[in-house]
Amino acid sequence: MPALAPDAVVVVEDRVGTRNRVARLILANGPTTAADLAARLGLTPAGVRRHLDALLAEGLVEAREQRVYGHRGRGRPAKVFALTGAGRSVFHHTYDEMAIDALRFIAQSGGESAVDAFARRRFVGLAERYRSLLAGADPAERPRLLADALTADGYAASTRSTASAPAPGKHPVQGAQVCQHHCPVQHVAEEFPQLCEAETQVFAELLGTHVQRLATIAHGDGVCTTFIPVPPTPVTAPPDAVTQSSEQSEGAPA
Repeated sequence: MPALAPDAVVVVEDRVGTRNRVARLILANGPTTAADLAARLGLTPAGVRRHLDALLAEGLVEAREQRVYGHRGRGRPAKVFALTGAGRSVFHHTYDEMAIDALRFIAQSGGESAVDAFARRRFVGLAERYRSLLAGADPAERPRLLADALTADGYAASTRSTASAPAPGKHPVQGAQVCQHHCPVQHVAEEFPQLCEAETQVFAELLGTHVQRLATIAHGDGVCTTFIPVPPTPVTAPPDAVTQSSEQSEGAPA
C-alpha cells in the first residue's frame, strides 16, 4: 500500500481531530443537533454532517428524535445525535468485565443486600470529598458545585434551571437539574442499577434535600439527569408596607 503524501497526512489528522471534537461535544452536552455542533465548532452544517456521517458509519453515534418536554409545537422534533455504547467506550471505562464479574460473585455469595452494601460503600469516599466542597455553600449554589466536582471526576456534568412537572392540583417546583453526560461505570450499572440508586441517595444527603432521578445512561437515556428542588427565596415586604399594615391593624375595630 503506497504511503500518504505529507499534505494528505495533515488532512487525515485534521479530520480525525475534528471528529474527536464532535464526539467530545456530544459527550459533554448530551444529544445534540447538527446545527448546534456546527455553531460550537465554527463549521458549516455540511462540514459537521460529514463528520457525523463517519461517526454513524462507525457505530459511535446514533441519530434520534429530540425529546420535547411540555407543550410540543407543530412539525417533527429536530434530530439529535447521541453517543452509542461503543462511542462511550472510546472514553473512560475501567475494567467493566472484571467489575461485572466481581459484582455477580458478590450477589451469588451474599445476595442483593451485599450488592446494595457494596454500591453504598463505593460512594462513601466520594461523598466525604464532596461534602467538604458543599459545606457552608448557599443551597442554590450546591447543584453547580456538585456538577463541578463530578466533572473533575470524569462525569462531564452540567446544570440548568428548570421546574418539575406539576402533580395534579399543585404548582411546578422550581429547581435545578444536574446532568451527567458521561458515566464511567455505564456497562456495570446496566446490570446492577444499585450503583445509580446509591449515587442518588448520596446526592440527596450532600444537598440536604430530596432529589429525583429523571433519567440514567445505564437505562438507555442520553444523560443521567437528577432534579434538585431549590428552596424559594423568602419575600421581604418593604418597610413602608410593614408600617402601613401595622397601622391598619391597630386602627381596625375590635
